[in-house]
Amino acid sequence: MNRDELLEKLNTFEWNDFECKKALRDVPKDAYKTVSAFANTAGGWLVFGVQEQNGKLEILGVEEIDRVQNNFLSTLRSGQKLNRVIKVQERKYEVEGKHLLAFYIPESPRHEKPIYLNGDPRQSYIRRGAGDEQCTQSELERFLRDAAVHRYDSETIYEMSADRCFDQETVSWYQSQFSRRNPERDEISDPIEFLLNWNYVVEKNNQRFPTRAGVLLFGKARYVRQLLPRPVLDYQRIDTTFELWSPEERWHDRYVFEENIFQTWRGLVARYMRIAEHPFSLDPDTFRRIDDPPDYIAFREAAINLLVHQDYGDHGRKASIKLFTDRTIFWNPGDAFATDAELLDPTEKELRNPSIIKAFRRIGLSDQAGTGIRAIYRNWHELGRVPPRIHNDKAHKQFELILFKKPLITEKMLQFQHSLGVTLSAEQTEVVALAVEQKRITLTDIRGLVGGNFREAKAAADYLVHKQLLEMLDDTLFELPDDLINRYEKLTSTAVQAESKTLKATKEVTPQVTPEVTAVGTRLGPSWDQVGTKLGLSLDQMKLLTNFEGPQSITELMEWVKRTNRTKFREEILNPLIETLLVEMTIPDKPRSSKQKYRLTEKGRALQAQLIHGDDQK
Repeated sequence: MNRDELLEKLNTFEWNDFECKKALRDVPKDAYKTVSAFANTAGGWLVFGVQEQNGKLEILGVEEIDRVQNNFLSTLRSGQKLNRVIKVQERKYEVEGKHLLAFYIPESPRHEKPIYLNGDPRQSYIRRGAGDEQCTQSELERFLRDAAVHRYDSETIYEMSADRCFDQETVSWYQSQFSRRNPERDEISDPIEFLLNWNYVVEKNNQRFPTRAGVLLFGKARYVRQLLPRPVLDYQRIDTTFELWSPEERWHDRYVFEENIFQTWRGLVARYMRIAEHPFSLDPDTFRRIDDPPDYIAFREAAINLLVHQDYGDHGRKASIKLFTDRTIFWNPGDAFATDAELLDPTEKELRNPSIIKAFRRIGLSDQAGTGIRAIYRNWHELGRVPPRIHNDKAHKQFELILFKKPLITEKMLQFQHSLGVTLSAEQTEVVALAVEQKRITLTDIRGLVGGNFREAKAAADYLVHKQLLEMLDDTLFELPDDLINRYEKLTSTAVQAESKTLKATKEVTPQVTPEVTAVGTRLGPSWDQVGTKLGLSLDQMKLLTNFEGPQSITELMEWVKRTNRTKFREEILNPLIETLLVEMTIPDKPRSSKQKYRLTEKGRALQAQLIHGDDQK
């Protein structure tokens, strides 16, 4: 962090990775809570010589700078106040003639967490927002489970017998996939011997016992539930956009998977086939798409990532997949041990469930080690969509991946970039589009657009900064300049006005009944265009009004006018009809209810009669 970056942070108050303490003459006692919180979460800067005053950060300076610095560093290096030696980066700054001390506390490795005070694990802290919070018992248990030398999924379950707990169909299916994938290996036909060979069964005192991974991957449902008293996965299909949905609203298709992981995977694929963007077929043996197009690869890798990396020792939270019309959200209990930037590196990552992951890789159900997230980004990029978004929450120890169905380069975006008067490559064009979409972007975001390559991402960012199309906030953070934001908004407004003028001009020269309208039925006479145009109705709105016979669902209404985008349909067609009191909801007090339907008001029925017969309803 250089001086300018420090000033930027001071001007924007405290961040989740930035904390200030007064520390005029000595180290504040609560500074070590912040050290624990940063080390247990994602790291951060601790600055001495600044205090909060009336909601602002006021620079006071450190008066006894050598004393404060030496006391703080010696305490961190002693291993007494904190249970681990904390190695920090230190910086000195002079701001407004006053001395400040800044220390970067890095995130501690998985096997060293939790970092706690005074020899008491209960005095462990995590960083949430701009504050330090003491760990709850369940949060502390997650840290301890992840820190164990022997991974949780490799533990032997001595309370179960290997002869009874495995599902024979699942094991046979897996053996078949394994033989096809590894023809050079000697075939082991006996199921228990096969699992013993791959350490999903262990021998002790002439008895055979399953490992935790063995039961979770291959076990009968009742044995899976003994180890995991919550579902493996909660799958929900919700036929609306994320913004229009509320948690109280019911799903349209749901299945709670409580069987073993491989049965869950196979069942999940079967459900995905029903709603895939492009119909496809599977190899019945491998459960892989025969053509493996980008949308399926992205879904497959995201779903397998969810199944193999979740914290199966967390019995209070369950993994979920929610499929909305505009995005799919994969949520997992258990954070990734890597940083967001490291997730895009083509290298081996530290794993929470190595035994489970190896089982998937042995039959080709996951890309080679370290490339799963890269594959998701790469294939989503091939579809021309806004890049996936990752929330790797190390404080709550949870992981969320979102696949958006929104195109990155829109017609408005092309108009905006044409107005810039700068020649851009395809990658640079996408970076600018993402900056417009997100306002602020990181080098990691840019890497997601250019295939994960750091050097190419840095070159693209540097070029756009040089051309004044991006502003650099720090070494890895960029944003669109204010004047370009204003230009984009103005251009968008102008484009909408131009589109409106074009539509108006089109209406003036369009015949009274278009072929599309005529197809609705010959009952529509000349009054259609006369009445509709007078009221400012579009052709689609008039088509809806004439077809209404009783309460209709939004899906039925969209089919009448051949619309597929529910949000645009609401904004452009349905909501204006409701606002003009022509159409009403059947459940007005619950606008987002899954049982919601729409019907004509008395005013709407009168207008329907005019549109159809040319007179008032009798």
